[in-house]
Amino acid sequence: MPVALSYVGVGAKAAERALKIDTRAEGHKGFGKLWDMLDRFTTRKWATGAVLVAALMGIGGFMVSLQLKIGDLDSGAPELRADSRYNLDNAYITSHYALSSDLFAVMIKTAPEGCLSYKTLILADRLAWELQQSPGVQATSSLVNAVRQITAGTYEGNPKLNSIQRNQDVLNYAAQQASVNSPELFNNDCSLMPVIAYLKDHKAETLDAVVAIAEQFAWDNNSEDRQFLLAAGSAGIEAATNIVVREANRTMLLYVYAAVTLFCLITFRSWRATLVALLPLVLTSILCEALMVVMGIGVKVATLPVIALGVGIGVDYALYLLSVQLQYQRQGLPLSQAYRNAVAFTGRVVGLVGITLAAGVVCWVWSPIKFQADMGILLTFMFLWNMLGALILIPALSYFLLRHPVAQAPVAQTGKTGTSQRQDMPHALTTSE
Repeated sequence: MPVALSYVGVGAKAAERALKIDTRAEGHKGFGKLWDMLDRFTTRKWATGAVLVAALMGIGGFMVSLQLKIGDLDSGAPELRADSRYNLDNAYITSHYALSSDLFAVMIKTAPEGCLSYKTLILADRLAWELQQSPGVQATSSLVNAVRQITAGTYEGNPKLNSIQRNQDVLNYAAQQASVNSPELFNNDCSLMPVIAYLKDHKAETLDAVVAIAEQFAWDNNSEDRQFLLAAGSAGIEAATNIVVREANRTMLLYVYAAVTLFCLITFRSWRATLVALLPLVLTSILCEALMVVMGIGVKVATLPVIALGVGIGVDYALYLLSVQLQYQRQGLPLSQAYRNAVAFTGRVVGLVGITLAAGVVCWVWSPIKFQADMGILLTFMFLWNMLGALILIPALSYFLLRHPVAQAPVAQTGKTGTSQRQDMPHALTTSE
């Protein structure tokens, strides 16, 4: 931008207009009225009220955020609206037929030819039965089903033989016949066999219930001869993804806040100022998760970065305000005057950035794609709340943490007071422009 301005320059009318705006603000008109209102939060009464309201919002938001789920919370394609053609068709097929595209497969690993042993087939049958007890499972399928049907059919449909026989020759014959029509039931050397569960949906609670059953069964029955491995199929992969996201969710926020804290300490050289900058960001993260609960949005790969985005964007506002405020406080100005100078110098920038960012995504709310609409609401909230939180909470927190002037820094002798330097700064910039 400085390079571009060196070629393009700023017109005289633009400079004159900016000068008039600053003059009106200094006369407590126009933006000056807004700066006066924000300056009230540097007083005890307003600062205490703002901090108490923020604390109540944080506590309430935290209680709501405890209900935040990992994964999809809607059946069908959660990226689409519930009344979309795809989701309506998917709901009809799932409710009227034992068909599902959400497959959860537990792999049974054995030695070569081990999947045909009586013990392995019995355990596979028990696993399928336990999975079927979950309300989210429509049906199960494995080599066991084929072996039973073929064995009964070989003996003229005798219902007594619709079972797993102990005779290994009978099992081998049934498996050989099953491999002709359904080769996917086991691999070539019969060392890997899936037990497939057809789920009614891939909601977070459905996947969690199925994973819990499969993990407990594996824990109880794993041995040197056979291992029950999770998981394959579309639902199995999504369940594994949810587990990784659940572990990475807090870790990601920890790393983000650690990085922001480090750079704030480097920038401000004050742990108090760093705390003033971070607390509004923490509140934003809590309220963001609470809003996700209210809107029915789960944490997954697509939404995980959005939570961190609120921290990265929000710290910019703190840098704009606190860097100038601390400069004036280090020159000896009281908090009220230092903050008013800071908000008069950078307040319009904070407002412009917040409104511009929100305006860029608020139109997503009317998108026919549900995911885009949800992200539009979430991002708009974070952009605007970060802006308001910075303008209101930074002076309120500064009253308790940065009320007294911080360590003095060497100031060049210019023959002007700190106030006159503030008053001349925008004019000097405007004139030079």
